[in-house]
Amino acid sequence: MSTYVADSALFRDQFGTPEMRAVFDDRMTVQKWLDVEVALARAEAELGLIPLEAAEVIAQAGDAADYDLDAMKAEMDRTSHPIVPLVRAMEEKCPGEAGGYIHWGATTQDIMDTGQILQIKDAWAQIAEDLDTLDKNLAVLARTHRVTPMAGRTHGQQAQPVTFGYKVAVWLDEVRRHRTRMDQAAERLFVGQFSGAVGTLAAIGKPGLAVQERMMEILGLRVPTVCWHVARDGMAEAAFVMAALAGTMGKIAHETFLMSKTELAEVEEPFPPGKVGSSTMPHKRNPAICESVVALARAARYCVAPALENIVAENERDKIGLQAEREYVSRLHGHAHAAVKKMVVLTGGLTVKTGNMRRNLDVTGGLMLSEAVMMALAPVLGRQQAHHVVYEAAQQAAVDGRTMKEALKDVPEVSDKLSEAELDAILDPAAYTGLSAEFVDRVLEGS
Repeated sequence: MSTYVADSALFRDQFGTPEMRAVFDDRMTVQKWLDVEVALARAEAELGLIPLEAAEVIAQAGDAADYDLDAMKAEMDRTSHPIVPLVRAMEEKCPGEAGGYIHWGATTQDIMDTGQILQIKDAWAQIAEDLDTLDKNLAVLARTHRVTPMAGRTHGQQAQPVTFGYKVAVWLDEVRRHRTRMDQAAERLFVGQFSGAVGTLAAIGKPGLAVQERMMEILGLRVPTVCWHVARDGMAEAAFVMAALAGTMGKIAHETFLMSKTELAEVEEPFPPGKVGSSTMPHKRNPAICESVVALARAARYCVAPALENIVAENERDKIGLQAEREYVSRLHGHAHAAVKKMVVLTGGLTVKTGNMRRNLDVTGGLMLSEAVMMALAPVLGRQQAHHVVYEAAQQAAVDGRTMKEALKDVPEVSDKLSEAELDAILDPAAYTGLSAEFVDRVLEGS
C-alpha cells in the first residue's frame, strides 16, 4: 500500500499525471541537480575560475542514468545531507583533478533551489500546453452554444435566462486569466540561485556575478537580483497560481456536476462504453470526472498553507521551509495538472442537452421573467411601482402554483397596459438573454 495516494499504482492517475511524475521523478531530480552543477562548472571555466578541461570532465559526469540512486539514498541517510552524496558520486566519475572543481563556490541550496525551479519550469510548460487545449475546447462550446438559452441561477434558484455559451465564456475568460498569471509569475519565478553559503558569494567574490549570469544563461533562467535562500515569496506565488488554477477546474467541474443532476439533466460528461456508475445500480451514469476534479481542487488548496508558512524564514538559511517544499511541490503540480487534463477530456466530449435546457426554462411557469415584465411596465408605472405590482403577482403565483401569465392577467395595472400578445412576447425566455451572445463574442475575440 502506498503512503501517498499520488504514488499508488491503482489511484495515482486520479491524483496526478504521468507527465508530472516524470518531471519530479527522483532520477529527474538528480538530473536537474547535475545540470546545475555542470552549468556552474562551464560558466566558471569560461571565466577562468576553474580549468576548462575540468569543466569538460565534469560535464561527462552529468547524466543521471549513470548514478546508483539506491547508493545515493543510503549515503544521504548516512550523512543527513542531500547534495554531498551527489558531489562525492560525481567526483568518483571524474578522473584526475577535475573532481576537485565540482561545486566550486556553491552551497547545497544553490543546487537544490535551481534544480527545483528547472523542474517547475518543465511542469508549467506541460500544464500550459494542456491549458491551450482546454481553451480550444471551451471556445468551441461557447461558439456552438452562443445563443442556446438556459436558466441562469443565483442562490441555487432560477433567476433569469442566459445562454449556455455565455456560461462557458465566463469559464473560458477565467481560464485565460490563469494563463496570464502563469506567464506573469514566470517572470518572477524562473530565477536561478547561485549565492554561496549565506548569499554573499564570498567564496569567489566579484567574479561570482559573471558566473551567475553565464550559469543562468546556460540553464535558461533569469539571474537573481539578490540571494533568495530565505525569500520564498516566489514559491508561495507559484503555489497560489497552481492551487487557484486547480480551483477553477473544480469550479467548472462542480457546475457541470450540478447541471448533470437527474432533475436538470442539462449536460453530461463523457460516458464511453464500459464506464460504470455503480456496482449495484446498473442504470447509474455518475459524473465521476467532475467528482474527481472537485476533489483535486480541494487537495491542491491544502498545499498553499505550507507555502505561505515558508515565507516566514529565519536568518540566511532555513531548512525547515526546504523540507516543506520537498513535500508539497510535486504533489501540488500533480494535482493541478490532473485537474486540467481531466477537464480537457470533459469539455472535449461534453454532451449538451439543449432540449432539457429549454424545458427547464419553463419550470417556474414564467416567474423568471419577472424583471422583463417589470421593465416593460416601468415607463408607465414608474420603476418602484412596477416592481411592487410584479412582486405581488409573482409571489402569489408561487404560492398558488399558477403561471406568471395567469397571475399577471388578474392585475389591472398589467392587463390595462399590456396586451396578451405583448405579455407572451415578454414572457419568452429565449428573448430575454440580454447581451449573452455579445459577451461570448467579446471573450472569443480576446483569444
